[in-house]
Amino acid sequence: MNLSARNPDCLGDAHDVRQGDAVSEERRNELLVVRCQLGERAAFHDLVRRWHGPLWRYVRGMVGSPHVADDLAQEAWVAVVRGLPRLHEPARFAPWLFTIARRTVTDHLRRAYGAPRTAEAETDEVTADDGLGDVLTALEVEAGLSGLPPLEREVLILFHLEDLPLVGCAEVLGVPPGTVKSRLHRARRMLRDVLVEKGYEA
Repeated sequence: MNLSARNPDCLGDAHDVRQGDAVSEERRNELLVVRCQLGERAAFHDLVRRWHGPLWRYVRGMVGSPHVADDLAQEAWVAVVRGLPRLHEPARFAPWLFTIARRTVTDHLRRAYGAPRTAEAETDEVTADDGLGDVLTALEVEAGLSGLPPLEREVLILFHLEDLPLVGCAEVLGVPPGTVKSRLHRARRMLRDVLVEKGYEA
């Protein structure tokens, strides 16, 4: 199991290049959204090409079934088309998109199984490191997702697979960043137990 931590204090030119790449990618996404809002069809096709994979992966991770994920992803894109003209901050497209996807999944689960389980009481404080750091490989996360409850599964998908920052995760989940931290802490501990049961080395 790769337990190396995401290190925001990496030194050297490589870190600066990665930061520059991230900024330019965010800028490209923002301009793409603006072009969509101006009615450019080609831009919307580009937007779907860029974001359908991450959107589908999130939905698939939450519902389990690829076929259901296909339907729900399409449903989410319909909501995106309807809501895009009202998105006042194009730079916030990613958390906005995943918020729509989350609502779509929640509605589906409510229809299929009744009301989802109530969130357990959570604290914004995390008093001890879970020993897993901030980075897990995508394969490790995906291997253990099916063994986790929805809340823990979701925060791992958003943070580790979709690479949203804590603030972005908090926006999607509708909770304070401190709650995201505590939920991540719990989710990583549970994931570690699931992976050990599956034969991964801690």
